[in-house]
Amino acid sequence: MADDTPAGFRPSRRGLLAGAGALAVGCPFAAAAASARVADAPAADRAAEAQRVPPFGPHQAGIVTPRPANGLVASFDVLAESPEALERLLRRLTERIAFLTRGGATETLDPRLPPADSGILGPEISPDALTITVSLGASLFADRDWLAPLAPRQLRAMDAFPNDALDARQCHGDIAVQICANGQDTVLHALRDIIKQMPDQMILRWMQAGSVPVVAPAADGTTASARNLMGFRDGSANPDSAEGALMDRVVWAGAPEPAWARGGSYQVVRLIRMYVERWDRTPLREQERDFGRTKITGAPLDRPGGTEADVPDYAADPEGRVTPLGSHIRRANPRTADTARNLILRRPFNYANGVTRNGQLDQGLLFICWQADLQAGFVAVQNRLNGEPMEEYFQPVGGGYFFALPGIRDADDFLGSQLVRQLRQPTPDKA
Repeated sequence: MADDTPAGFRPSRRGLLAGAGALAVGCPFAAAAASARVADAPAADRAAEAQRVPPFGPHQAGIVTPRPANGLVASFDVLAESPEALERLLRRLTERIAFLTRGGATETLDPRLPPADSGILGPEISPDALTITVSLGASLFADRDWLAPLAPRQLRAMDAFPNDALDARQCHGDIAVQICANGQDTVLHALRDIIKQMPDQMILRWMQAGSVPVVAPAADGTTASARNLMGFRDGSANPDSAEGALMDRVVWAGAPEPAWARGGSYQVVRLIRMYVERWDRTPLREQERDFGRTKITGAPLDRPGGTEADVPDYAADPEGRVTPLGSHIRRANPRTADTARNLILRRPFNYANGVTRNGQLDQGLLFICWQADLQAGFVAVQNRLNGEPMEEYFQPVGGGYFFALPGIRDADDFLGSQLVRQLRQPTPDKA
């Protein structure tokens, strides 16, 4: 690059000081940045780093827990071939979850050995609202005769729906680990810790990381749903996760599941590729009619001046003149007495994986939902969505069905302890 400074020119110290002063007055950010260096780490939010979500309780954390900014799902193949080996795996996972979610100093080992920790968070690990949720896949049961009789009643390999283009390398697995936290590095650190600590027990099959935009609360303290990469709010009309009785009905499994599984939940993970270039060239009115809401506020189309909290009145629009019968929200939840049993709790993340070989953005949704009844929940909703107009703009490429273990009672308990106890019974009780 050519130097355009006149020959022999040397700026005076007074001139430099005057210029710096003018810059600081005209741009407040410049004054704050003057003492910082370009490679300095962003300033940490100590309050956020100190947030701790205890891993103990009747249900696992990370299901009805408020969603933080970052998350991932990693699927593993399990090497355990006996009940004793499976118990060792579950106990080891529980130990790592307890430490990682609590935080603390990392162990110092002999430098001639590999370090105990990856080091990406430094010598002191902060909790950072970390949750680690462990779910079991159908193959874990199907491939082990001694475990098969205790499989959750509806657990199976993920269905292939008409619009799916599933890549076998990104589907299913014996165990799914969902990791969520405020910071991306906290999420990646936890994943690497689990991989490092358990190489003889689990092998990584596939993973997908994602994030959601951080939204500032309104003046009244309420927070809007985060937007997906199509620009629409994703979370409107979600069941209220703070209502315990509602979550007991919608999310937490009970009878007729095996006794060990009660208090767990069916997890659906879908890696949904979005064709964002095509979507961005679609007229706004068409986008809104396909989705069924206004793009800016999230309000239903029959209440355009309202908010995303407003409920559409489909009974007043039986022919779909305002909210098309084929729109996404109307198909997903027709709001009839019969479809009230099909509620699911959505907890998704956006993902951006770079560029495909044909030069398109590889972006989409790490869709995650939870339900007590897989068939009445996600499967019923997805069957109604099959053939919707929005299929032109997205395509599921991976994921799986899993069953989240019930929670860890206390520090003396471990994930899956109820399952292990039933394995030891001469005749497993599935009543």
